[in-house]
Amino acid sequence: MVKKKLIYLDNAATSFPKPEQVYQKMDHCMRNIGANPGRSGHRMAIKADEMVYNTRETIKKLFNISNSENIIFTSNATIALNLGIKGVLQKGDEVISSSIEHNSVFRPLMQLIKKGVRVKFIPCSEDGFLDPDDVEKAVTDKTKLIIVNHASNVTGNITPIKEIGKIAKRSGAIFFIDAAQTAGNISIDVKRDYIDMLACSGHKSLLGPQGTGILYVRPGIELNTIIEGGTGSSSESENQPELLPDKLESGTLNTVGIVGLGAGVDFILKTGLDKIRNRKVFLTIKLLKGLENLNGIKIYGPGDAGKIVPIVSFNINSIDPSEVGYLLDERFGIMTRVGLHCSPLAHKTIGSFPKGTVRVSLGYFNTEGDIDYLINSLKNILKTKA
Repeated sequence: MVKKKLIYLDNAATSFPKPEQVYQKMDHCMRNIGANPGRSGHRMAIKADEMVYNTRETIKKLFNISNSENIIFTSNATIALNLGIKGVLQKGDEVISSSIEHNSVFRPLMQLIKKGVRVKFIPCSEDGFLDPDDVEKAVTDKTKLIIVNHASNVTGNITPIKEIGKIAKRSGAIFFIDAAQTAGNISIDVKRDYIDMLACSGHKSLLGPQGTGILYVRPGIELNTIIEGGTGSSSESENQPELLPDKLESGTLNTVGIVGLGAGVDFILKTGLDKIRNRKVFLTIKLLKGLENLNGIKIYGPGDAGKIVPIVSFNINSIDPSEVGYLLDERFGIMTRVGLHCSPLAHKTIGSFPKGTVRVSLGYFNTEGDIDYLINSLKNILKTKA
């Protein structure tokens, strides 16, 4: 048996490890800047507010956002997506989405159907690609929102958002991107890509901690609130403030998490997104080649590292994916994710429903040796289960 060690290949769920500066900044904040930002006038509260502001400014650079006040901090991408979807859609509106969406988009839309919103899910190809022409054909004068994920969390397929963004702009629809799997992986420019709203996880490829997320709202878009409460501003008013970010940031912010997120994004900016992308493409090519050389492996998606973020889903013929995941963990210390990945629509599209797949998702800190070890471990599983 191959010697057991610990290999983390579940970065699409949450990245690990984080850059060292993330740990250091969070530790410093917790130990020395423990006050509540925007709630008091003393020096510690002011410093906490400054650190939150600095993270907004750092994120602004990554996505080419004009005003950092249009960046809303949330506890995850799911909350950001709910704020945007439910904040803009009302009874009688029409929304267009796709057949590879995560439940964080699918379930809110299914709830809104019950309230009189019309939803069109555009079928994707068997490889999981969304054709912009199909989106354009579905647009009507009632289309209020077009919402798609930038990359599938199952196959990694990258959606051509710029083309779809142009369609949204021509039609007057709001264009909303679920960038949970692409933020920090590939270039996103809210101006170039015609993005009106953007939702991101802070803890995935942005390299921040869990409990952080982002919602960007383009100036001119007015969202109805789904949460109201203390904001530290306009406290004399019985109504929620109208100015961003306060309107959508009720309650105490996760200051330590936001500081860690800022450190993660700063690492990306200093390292260079192109360098990060190139390294992940290189590792993904090696992974795909290794899997393709194994008998009895079915790879889902295009099998082209240039068309995906570093996510590869596969199955071993005749072995349940949950068993494969268990064996990789128990025998070899390899962390993957198995099942439906909170995205049953995608698995129905690619033909892996209801059992799902084994998903390997690479991070910047993975090595060629990690992939060699995974392939050798799969060879061992194939031999013993044959």
